[in-house]
Amino acid sequence: MGLWTRVKEWRGRSRVAKVDSYMRWTLYAIPVFLPASGTAGVFSDSGLTRPWILALGGIFTLQGLLGISIFRRSFDHYLWKKPAPWWLLAAQGLLFVVAIACMVISFGVYGNEYSSTIGLFLWNGSLSLFGPFTLLVRKVRRFVIACVSIALVLGLGVLALGAGWQAAASLSGTVLGVTLCCLYVVRLSGWMLHVMWELENAREAQARLAVAEERLRFGRDLHDVLGRNLAVIALKSELACQLARRGSDAALTQMTEVQRIAQESQREVREVVRGYREADLHTELVGARGVLSAADIDCRIDDTAGKTLPPPVQSVLAWVVREGTTNVLRHSDARRCAVRLRVVADTEAVLIMENNGVREPDGDPGSGNGSGLAGLRERLMVLGGTLTYEHAANATFRLTARVPLSGVGDAEDAAVPDRARAGNPAGAPGRVQDEVPVNGGTA
Repeated sequence: MGLWTRVKEWRGRSRVAKVDSYMRWTLYAIPVFLPASGTAGVFSDSGLTRPWILALGGIFTLQGLLGISIFRRSFDHYLWKKPAPWWLLAAQGLLFVVAIACMVISFGVYGNEYSSTIGLFLWNGSLSLFGPFTLLVRKVRRFVIACVSIALVLGLGVLALGAGWQAAASLSGTVLGVTLCCLYVVRLSGWMLHVMWELENAREAQARLAVAEERLRFGRDLHDVLGRNLAVIALKSELACQLARRGSDAALTQMTEVQRIAQESQREVREVVRGYREADLHTELVGARGVLSAADIDCRIDDTAGKTLPPPVQSVLAWVVREGTTNVLRHSDARRCAVRLRVVADTEAVLIMENNGVREPDGDPGSGNGSGLAGLRERLMVLGGTLTYEHAANATFRLTARVPLSGVGDAEDAAVPDRARAGNPAGAPGRVQDEVPVNGGTA
């Protein structure tokens, strides 16, 4: 995988995924970089004349490298309930005990000459061991009890190696302080990521529920309109068949009634579908401003020409605003969004919707599995309009809808494509619609 591919993959991630990676790799890198740099500094100053310090730095650096895998699996266990890396953590603990023994020997051989460096090593070694441990223990109380016990055991072990009470108390206090610091840093980071991912999942669930709600509402309305009429048509058709077998002239009357009910049902279905297809431009703009502001997106709207447009043009442009707002929320990390509506030479209405924070597109936005752009195009084509989009500089996406103002009435009464009749039932302003495109921006 090339560097540019990795950059594109990073830019395509959501903000929550980027924060997750940043927190993880910060905790991965610190326990490796600091012991390695400290060991390199000791080596450059004294060469191989300080073997115990170099061995101590090497062990803590090895702990940091092993800690990358342990941290990753511990975060996965804390966030996603994956298996806990207890065996790797046990190996990490064994390395920590060996490093403590080297540290005691180093103090005995070199005195306090490298006390600051050894303290740095100890902090990073504790982070590599106790950091993942904070994520694996379910209750904080158990972690604190375990840390106090470990600190006491280490202090007694140092006494057994011949160190004084002062050294043992200093080691126990340092280990206990560092472990509690790990609790604050690592456990808090894991908790923040857990909350952020829960919010992200709740946002996606809310989008799916909105789509399901619209499907249910559409199905309920169709059932209410067609259910009774279809039952009457079935009964009258059966009655007409029986009368026809008997040669009764009443069969013709019954079939005429069936034809009338069928035509009435067709008209009622058209009214239901028309109600779903029509949308109010002003309401959609107000809804767009509300939902974008709630998502901490600066939304600027200029619709001075909107009230002068014919109702069919306002309706189709309202759909553009609705779909565009939905996709800004779902497919970008936007911080600003602008909607501009203009009438050009009294012959054409132009709506431009532009947002930043576009994730790196995988290809042509109109060629994905989503059909949001295709549905908008078909709605605009009914009125002779067009829809274009472009990825501009600074990760900006621009969606442009153009609708001619001449011949709007005739176009509105013309035949409507199947996609425009049945697809994308209307929801509340700014609600998420089904089958949105998979690429960035408002595509």
